[in-house]
Amino acid sequence: MSNVTFYISNLLEKMTSTDKDFRFMAANDLMMELQKDSIKLDEESERKVVAMLLKLLEDKNGEVQNLAVKCLGPLVGKVKECQVETMVDTLCSNMVSNKEQLRDISSMGLKTVIAELPPSSTGLSLTVNVCKKITSQLIGAMGMQDDVSIQLEALDILSDMLGRCPKEMSPNIQAIIKLCLKYITYDPNYNYDADDDEDDSMDIEDREDEDQESDDEYSDDDDMSWKVRRSSVKCLEAIISSRRDLLVELYGSVGPTLVSRFKEREDNVKTDIFSAFVALLRQTRHPHGPTLDTGAKEEPAISLLKKQVPTIVKALHRQLKEKSMRCRQSCFSLLTEMTNVLPGQLGEHIPALIPGIIYSLTDKSTSSNLKIDALAFLNVLLSSHNPEIFHPHISVILPPVIQCVEDPFYKITSEALQVTQQTVKLMRPLDKPVSFDGKPYVKIVFACTLKRLKAADIDQEVKERAIFCMGHILSHFGDQLGADLQPTLQIFLERLKNEITRLVAVKTLSLVASSPLKIDLRPILTEGIPMLGSFLRKNQRALKLNTITALNVMVTNYSDSFKPPLIDSILSEVPALIQESDMHISQVAITLITCMAKVCPSSLSKIGGTILPEVLNLVHSPLLQGGALNSLLEFFQVLVATKANNMGYSDLLKALRGPFYDSKSTDSMSMHKQSYYSVAKCVAALSMACPKEASGVVTNLIQDVKNPKSSESVRILSLLCLGEIGRFMNFEGQKELKGVIMEAFGSPNEEVKSAASFALGNICVANLGEYLPFMLKEIGSQPKRQYLLLHSLKEMISALSAESLKPHVENIWDLLFKHCECAEEGTRNIVAECLGKLTLVSPSELIPRLKKQLCSGSPLSRSTVVTAVKFTIVDHPMPIDSLLKGCIGDFLKTLQDPDLNVRRVALVMFNSAAHNKPSLIRGLLTSLLPHLYKETQIRKDLVREVEMGPFKHTVDDGLDVRKAAFECMYTLLDSCMDCLDIFEFLNHVEEGLKDHYDIKMLTFIMLARLSKLCPSAVVQRLDRLVEPLKATCTTKVKAGSVKQEFEKQEELRRSAMRAVAALLSISEVEKSPAMADFANQIRSNTEMATIFDSLQGDPLSGAVESMDTS
Repeated sequence: MSNVTFYISNLLEKMTSTDKDFRFMAANDLMMELQKDSIKLDEESERKVVAMLLKLLEDKNGEVQNLAVKCLGPLVGKVKECQVETMVDTLCSNMVSNKEQLRDISSMGLKTVIAELPPSSTGLSLTVNVCKKITSQLIGAMGMQDDVSIQLEALDILSDMLGRCPKEMSPNIQAIIKLCLKYITYDPNYNYDADDDEDDSMDIEDREDEDQESDDEYSDDDDMSWKVRRSSVKCLEAIISSRRDLLVELYGSVGPTLVSRFKEREDNVKTDIFSAFVALLRQTRHPHGPTLDTGAKEEPAISLLKKQVPTIVKALHRQLKEKSMRCRQSCFSLLTEMTNVLPGQLGEHIPALIPGIIYSLTDKSTSSNLKIDALAFLNVLLSSHNPEIFHPHISVILPPVIQCVEDPFYKITSEALQVTQQTVKLMRPLDKPVSFDGKPYVKIVFACTLKRLKAADIDQEVKERAIFCMGHILSHFGDQLGADLQPTLQIFLERLKNEITRLVAVKTLSLVASSPLKIDLRPILTEGIPMLGSFLRKNQRALKLNTITALNVMVTNYSDSFKPPLIDSILSEVPALIQESDMHISQVAITLITCMAKVCPSSLSKIGGTILPEVLNLVHSPLLQGGALNSLLEFFQVLVATKANNMGYSDLLKALRGPFYDSKSTDSMSMHKQSYYSVAKCVAALSMACPKEASGVVTNLIQDVKNPKSSESVRILSLLCLGEIGRFMNFEGQKELKGVIMEAFGSPNEEVKSAASFALGNICVANLGEYLPFMLKEIGSQPKRQYLLLHSLKEMISALSAESLKPHVENIWDLLFKHCECAEEGTRNIVAECLGKLTLVSPSELIPRLKKQLCSGSPLSRSTVVTAVKFTIVDHPMPIDSLLKGCIGDFLKTLQDPDLNVRRVALVMFNSAAHNKPSLIRGLLTSLLPHLYKETQIRKDLVREVEMGPFKHTVDDGLDVRKAAFECMYTLLDSCMDCLDIFEFLNHVEEGLKDHYDIKMLTFIMLARLSKLCPSAVVQRLDRLVEPLKATCTTKVKAGSVKQEFEKQEELRRSAMRAVAALLSISEVEKSPAMADFANQIRSNTEMATIFDSLQGDPLSGAVESMDTS
């Protein structure tokens, strides 16, 4: 007999002692022993320990009983499954005992065992079996016994199990739902039918007396049935919150029952019923807001909810007139949630809802919180429905809302001002004419808002809301205010001078200035504009942006009021705004000067002197792209069209191209690559505005490319300019251009070749008839230049419209298919992109051809086809979407392709679909996910050793595929979270935490994201997730390793720490002892604590949430 066995048998003997202290100490020692990881019990000892502990549950001493319960927890992981089942059987049978104390202690015991059950993903069937056993026994016990306390404990335990192991409970879910639906109506002492027979439209006053009576009549202290109803609701809420996959079923069975129980008489239960229904609504709402994916059909759960709306509103209509404030608050939170889930769908029920809202706003006994909730709901309701629906009710809604604006409590005033603002927008929408006459209400709305606007000694939030609300009144009814208009504008001017209110005043002024009513702002412009100009100097970025927006609107709508001094006060501030360090502010500043150049040509001399140099610096910046570049193109076109001195076509061209011509260096890339493309676009924009002068420039550009003395940078820029100009200009007269471009293809400089390829493709756009046949002929006859020529073809296909391409699709398609098995991957990718973009031109004919090629081609050809499909999936609606939805499953079958590379590109395509158009793949996920997860496994057969001189180097050929699989998993988290089995998903994340450097980095980011999206699931797995994180954070690099190794390990640690920080932000994280230990270890280790603290203010800690892997 081993020492441990001997020691434990000794303890067991002491537990039979008649002295309670002996029993207590022995139980305490046993608990200490069981908590040791090293303890191993033989079968006989296991059986004896379990039997003794179960016996101790019936001990006369309460402290001994409690210790016995505590011992059951660690025992679960130390004994065989059959012993755990014995424990569970005994505990369950104790639950129906006549002794209340034994029932209570057994209930605690069951909860302790449930808390210690291992997740079923560990490969053990223990949890599933135990859950099954407990559930069936408890349901049986509830069926046999009518004892309320047994029902309560049983429901409580079931609720615990549903929260702890929702997946393992799957086989029993239906039985539990059935049981809960039975007990939710369990109220033997009350007849609800008598209530229903009463007249529904009973007056509130009559109801108050009635309530008084009913309270006296049914205040039965011995009636505990409400606790049973409450526990069954809690149980249902646990199912709703953990099983989004059962949503449709829950709407069929649970939803209607919950609605029918809104009439519950006990406030505590009623609040929980509302809470459960709100949970159901929250699960219905798409996890990432309304989807932009228009191809997606309406979810079945939404359709079921829509059908139930009339019943829900009818039930709530009555509850909103109840005296209980808690009940009405719950009604408003439910209605708010429902309006968010079904925006615009409550229109026909508004008449039924308005009286309840008004009652809560006007009732003298209403609490502040209830008023705030009622106003918040009214605001959501007004902003999510058509204005016409509310017009008949404005006369009823406005008076109580205005009364709330005058409430002394600032939060009520603030909410009421928001509702007032929304009402003003509804009375006279600016985007469409309505028959409603808002005139009678303008005065009272204006008066109550003005009172708040003038007050200086009020809360900041109210000040801001009052300014904004008044802005809306001016913007919608400014033409009806008469003499009140100017004094109000003067108040706005005062608010501009105040540092605290200036930002909201600027936003409000741009709102008023953009109103189609053309409100007369001239009296305040003389003083206001220089003030706005001074804001452009401030450090506050939001203030700068809003000020530029406001100035833009004013310059456009009030150009006749802008005299030279006013213009100067703005323009003198602009040069400092045009900086590459903040592209967005540069963009809006350039839009502003473009606007000024259009409406105030007199401002141009100032623009030429101080602003143009800054604009040119921006053009040559490597960071310029997108919106900022487009605003510059428009600026140059406006500037050249004004024909001002020193700013003509040739002057601007010279200024743009100067740095490239002056470049003394022989290095072609002395300027950044991006600036070549930006300048070429600007040259083309100027040429489009001055077509007459442009033809001479084209000839000069061709000569610059031809001239052997031209520097490389001049040749690159000239080719890019020719390409950009060629998009809209006919080059018929330029006979030597083809030869010049083909000669550039032979240049030793890669950048010149690339520019020539760009030029040829873009010249095709406006010269299709002449250049396309030439390009196709060259692709066929020049194998060495194929890559560059295919690049040109891609440029052309990307730039041309579908109509222009249609006649040539056949020729291009045939040519591309000749190259889809090219051994060079770069060439194959370009072929795939061309095929994908061509498929968008006539999808119905071309998709079947791609599908056919998938079956017949070689692995190289298959990988090209799958990549081509990736290029047909774009992030905005396209005609191809419906066709793709039908056949994307066939293309995704390549996830099972025998060829490794084909599987990799299939994963990349899957990722692209999940990112850009999740609706394409949502329905296929059940069949696709096993193949995706399979690719996350490390495959030993793909790992090989390569000898490099005296060293051996390990090469993992499967790494790229695994990376693609993990990137795809990350994307699914954001777009299809509701379709994933999160526990299965976490298993693979856990494996990734122990993988290669690149995959660890990915899984750390995923873990941080998961801790925000599904914290409860992550908490259940914490103990297993912590180990790999701890290993990463404590690994030391071998001394003598190269610098890169140290940097790599440092980056890994920082990334792991970010994940740890995200995990520690979960509220229930303290439940995990392993996590708590690790957190202490980090704090006590100076090096780790330093890294951890440095991440607290790190913007990247927030950035982990958004990683674009498409």
